[in-house]
Amino acid sequence: MAGFWTVHKMSNLLKVFLVVGARPNFMKMSPLYFELIKEKGVKTSIVHTGQHYDYEMSQAFFEEFDLPKPNYFLGAGSGTHAEQTGKIMIQFEKVLSKEKPDLVVVFGDVNSTLACSVTARKLFIPVAHVESGLRSFDMTMPEEINRKVTDAISDLLFTPSKDADENLMKEGISRNKIHLVGNIMIDSLITILEKIDKSYEDRILQKFDLQKEDYVLVTLHRPSNVDSKDSLERILNFLNNLSQEAPVIFPMHPRTKRNIDKFGIKLVFNKKFYISKPLKYREFIVLEKDAGFVLTDSGGIQEETTYLNLPCLTLRPNTERPITVTEGTNELVDMGNIEEKVGLILSGKQKQGKVPELWDGKTGQRIARVITGHNNGGYC
Repeated sequence: MAGFWTVHKMSNLLKVFLVVGARPNFMKMSPLYFELIKEKGVKTSIVHTGQHYDYEMSQAFFEEFDLPKPNYFLGAGSGTHAEQTGKIMIQFEKVLSKEKPDLVVVFGDVNSTLACSVTARKLFIPVAHVESGLRSFDMTMPEEINRKVTDAISDLLFTPSKDADENLMKEGISRNKIHLVGNIMIDSLITILEKIDKSYEDRILQKFDLQKEDYVLVTLHRPSNVDSKDSLERILNFLNNLSQEAPVIFPMHPRTKRNIDKFGIKLVFNKKFYISKPLKYREFIVLEKDAGFVLTDSGGIQEETTYLNLPCLTLRPNTERPITVTEGTNELVDMGNIEEKVGLILSGKQKQGKVPELWDGKTGQRIARVITGHNNGGYC
């Protein structure tokens, strides 16, 4: 690792940019930020692209984790994939040209990840990718494109599991660039779980009139589920019917809400079908950990439920996190078999799982050791 910085470091002070844009990025960045600021000779700056810009999905998370105000806010906002990516690249290039960091760290698989990794590498600035090597093998997913391009040009690739290492090596990535560090999302999950006491937990459950382990938590936002009127209407009808068997709480993503309005979907919801605006992370984790099971199409929630040993049904034909299926509590479902899977869970026959290797809350520490050269070039 020392050899890497002998070639690339521009001064005695190591200037590291941590780039975030969407809510999952914030959760992945936070543990690493707090590890890096402990290091002498490291200047750590946060760059927020503004990809997620509403309060609950952005600023509230900074407050919950005691993160400082970002050093740079690019204000990208919404738009098509090309518009959003282009706006981020234009603004980020200006910051990089002025500040000349030694390393740009990107997280996950959102448009900000792709935009900022490409921009940095074209200015010959090294890039590190946290959560590298995940693959759905579905090129219709924008996230898969973002992941593959970012991994192909990154100098340091931090992976959450051994299958991610294998994916990278099959794609011709050099072994010495790959570092198996574990799942940094779990670091944030453990941190927030430690901040939840019984009185707060009771208050959140009472707020939604829910009983512990007696309701279903739902999150849905992927285009395959919510960008078609027929698909979205069918899912909402299913959830409405499910709420007759168990209460359903659905913190609704802005994209899903916009599409319901755009399609003019009008349903008479049962009184036990609760739709809310997006929640603060700590509120959401209370509802997640206390649910009977979770129905989602989110990647991060597949990981959280595996750590929590909570049944999870993922409404997708594939997942870039197969370890949550092979080792964890996650199952892939479609509208053809979801009723059967729900029935099994409600009858107490849920899938059993275990917590994967290195999902232990110390991933941020391991990444920081590599970045600062304290890892001696070895496996973390």
